[in-house]
Amino acid sequence: MLRRTLLALMALLPLALPAAAAGPRKPLSDQDKADIARAESYMNAITTLKARFQQFAPNGSVSEGTAYFSRPGRMRLQYDPPSPLLVVADGTFLIVHDRELGEPSYIPLGSTPAGVLVRENVQLDGKDLTVTRVTRAPGVLNISLVESDDAGQGELTLVFTDQPLALRQWRVLDAQGSVTTVSLFDAQNGLRLDRKLFEFQDPKFTKPKLNDG
Repeated sequence: MLRRTLLALMALLPLALPAAAAGPRKPLSDQDKADIARAESYMNAITTLKARFQQFAPNGSVSEGTAYFSRPGRMRLQYDPPSPLLVVADGTFLIVHDRELGEPSYIPLGSTPAGVLVRENVQLDGKDLTVTRVTRAPGVLNISLVESDDAGQGELTLVFTDQPLALRQWRVLDAQGSVTTVSLFDAQNGLRLDRKLFEFQDPKFTKPKLNDG
């Protein structure tokens, strides 16, 4: 059960990655800079998003669920049964709750890739983030980035489909070269989402309803 929770966290936390693993960085081309600017504009234009997701763990396991995003600062990953996992970003913390373990984990949102996805002003190549490379395939744009002041904390790759531009996947690379991938599909933008989706109620502190009868 603990291993399952750790695998879920791998999709959201920057994991230790040796600095040498990234190799020397090539200067960004004019095309790279233009594509980064397009990706930033696209992400900053998102207010809310709902999508189904599939999470592929390094051990080969696959989880599914529904993702909700509300910028700035809020996200919910509702895993389908039988998974007991729930992930909520409430604007301050990323809360990971495994119902079978019972004790939720609170991680500062700004220290996670989730923080990049829902921050108020997305700058992929700014003061605190540095783009390591931009790669392209037919209809696909990949942008990989690290923390500017601590590249050894891991690498996050955002994968977009092109024309029209849309976020479809993110990948996190760990120190052993293992990759955890979260893919989005059936995405809907601009929906009205209940703010309670982004509030975590710890079952230990939730009072049961009394029977009036």
